[in-house]
Amino acid sequence: MSQTSSRKQQLLKRHRRNKRIGLLIALLLLIAVGVLVAWWLPPVLAVLAWVAHEAWFADHLFYSPKDDYQYSFPPYTQQPKVRLDGGRLLLDDGVILTDDTTLVLALRIKSTWLGRFIDPVVELSGGDDPDRQTFERGVKGLRYLNLSGQADALSQGHLRLRGHFCRVLGEPVLWSFEQADYRRQRVMVIAPHADDAELAAFGLYSQANEAWIVTLTAGEIEAEHYQQMGLNTVEASRIKGRLRAWDSIAVPRWAGVPESRCVQLGYFCLQLAAMQAAPDQPIASREADLSDTRLFRQLNPFSLPGDRDGAPTWNNLLADLRELLLKARPEVIVLPHPALDPHPDHICAQQAVLEALQGLEWQPTTLLGYANHLHDNDRWPMGDSGAGIALPPVFDSAHVLQPYCLALSIEQQRDKAMALGMMHDLQPRMPFKRRLRRSIQWLLAGRAPSPLGENEFFRKAVRRHELFWFLKH
Repeated sequence: MSQTSSRKQQLLKRHRRNKRIGLLIALLLLIAVGVLVAWWLPPVLAVLAWVAHEAWFADHLFYSPKDDYQYSFPPYTQQPKVRLDGGRLLLDDGVILTDDTTLVLALRIKSTWLGRFIDPVVELSGGDDPDRQTFERGVKGLRYLNLSGQADALSQGHLRLRGHFCRVLGEPVLWSFEQADYRRQRVMVIAPHADDAELAAFGLYSQANEAWIVTLTAGEIEAEHYQQMGLNTVEASRIKGRLRAWDSIAVPRWAGVPESRCVQLGYFCLQLAAMQAAPDQPIASREADLSDTRLFRQLNPFSLPGDRDGAPTWNNLLADLRELLLKARPEVIVLPHPALDPHPDHICAQQAVLEALQGLEWQPTTLLGYANHLHDNDRWPMGDSGAGIALPPVFDSAHVLQPYCLALSIEQQRDKAMALGMMHDLQPRMPFKRRLRRSIQWLLAGRAPSPLGENEFFRKAVRRHELFWFLKH
């Protein structure tokens, strides 16, 4: 298991241990109250405590909201001088910023007492595109706002920062990252599962001069929704894999990507790490009772090396990727970021691409990383659909990161939401417990559900920004 995936498991283990200890202490206190005060009081207190937990303490936040984020950006990154004056963010005289830059502003944010119960928000106003960026409840530390798209308002001295349930403190520091327009180049998006390309990069690939979508796995496991229709485990897993294979080929057509540039490799979900550990050994599906990938590759527009025997091996995966890289000759490859996204299939997808590129006659000029999952905060990006994306929590200043941000119009966000709505894996209803939790949070914590869809990814992914990180450029 990789270090990043291992770290995620360690965080989860510590969180669950602390939760068990807390529950044990609470149980002992309730027993004491029942003995010393009144027998009926413990059940009432238990219900109230559960409601409070669901409203305010159910987030998977594996760090203190008082911890400072610790980013290191590349040396010689431009740092235009800025200052806060009565809520306005002002540049030094003569500094003009262009709209095609990624802008990041570091400042300290401190929640009010209400900000411990309602998500703190920093509102950006004064320009044509007002924005709201949300942070952890109880925040008290250094955070990084994403000002991409606000260059004109900032250059004219119109940009205002206002905290809701928080205060903005300290001296702001601004970084400006010049960037090429990667929409004008050949782009290949590597998706470990159907919907990863849409979640991370629909806005980018839908505007690219030429885009390829390469999905590595069928995503066939965890098919309980289809078992409820009367299918057994194997039948449900296979039909889910076939549906997600269809999604990976068909949904990019909504963005204008021809099916001749959409490929489903059909390897099995959560088995990439086992394949990597034994490159020649076929690794079967966990739930579909399959050791042949060709069931999920039938919609591909052309044959690939792995079609010869359908063996789910790492070597076949590498051969497939090399063939695709030589055929597509992408200038930009968009793939999971190994340090930010801890999902094991995402880590292996990135490693497979890098291994496939070794010694290949075609090399991309740019690698962009994305994160559809995080180690430390399952709600990131925090806030509502349509809002901006503040930079995610990072606590390792030894790791140099450079962001690349693409702004999406309202129309592009709507198209992205419709693409996600076509994905079968995002259509089933949430479990009752999660729906109840969401209702409690809406009533008590002010968290409105996304109007775009019930699945949490509609809130997370349909935003005014798509955020990437340079891995090579």
